[in-house]
Amino acid sequence: MRLLLIEDDDRIAGPLTEGLGRYGFTVDHVRTGTAGLADTTAAPDLVLLDLGLPDMDGLDVCRSLRARSAVPIIMITARGEEADRIVGLELGADDYLAKPFGVRELIARIRAVTRRAGAPAYAPSGPTQAPEAQQTASGAQALGPLGISRRTREVHLDGRQIALTPREFDLLAYLAEEPGTVYSRQQIMDTVWDPHFFGPTKTLDAHVAALRRKLGDPAWITTTRGVGFRLTVPGDPVAFEAAG
Repeated sequence: MRLLLIEDDDRIAGPLTEGLGRYGFTVDHVRTGTAGLADTTAAPDLVLLDLGLPDMDGLDVCRSLRARSAVPIIMITARGEEADRIVGLELGADDYLAKPFGVRELIARIRAVTRRAGAPAYAPSGPTQAPEAQQTASGAQALGPLGISRRTREVHLDGRQIALTPREFDLLAYLAEEPGTVYSRQQIMDTVWDPHFFGPTKTLDAHVAALRRKLGDPAWITTTRGVGFRLTVPGDPVAFEAAG
């Protein structure tokens, strides 16, 4: 996955480029907004954009990028005020990460943003996908009778389309990334909602309950008390063994 990093501070850009490289990313680094807008070496899969650039405001760079491309944009900046976040998001940024931050957190944000944008989410080294998760000929993910198409954002169960809200789909698709894996409540809130979400955490429980109801069987999403939730296939002996 190719990233374009627009960051003028080499003390940040150097370690960031090296760290992302260890996880398999290709990072092209430029130091000014002008250079970032002029970069035509190859279309990046995602842009990491600093706001405090020496030649122009990063918000203007974001506006220009969004006017000509749908490339996902994550702002990385020392500006942590809510007003800056709101302006950046309204201009078309997909996420906002305040300095200082760790490479792991940035990778989690990259995965979340690319997933929401409909691109294949980058997965660093880690657990492999559960054996019951397969890809259909159309590219949709198949979990027993459940089909999830991230490209069309459609869900089918036993051949019948299930109507989900955008947030319900995002939640189901996230849990389906690694079926059987327990995702903590905080992981889910940070990825499916927003790291800066300040609403009641009961909203997650409400969406899980809605998904269980629409899928027709609460066993699709199991609760690990005190931790979070995981997606399982009802009646699948592997899933039940893991749940036990």
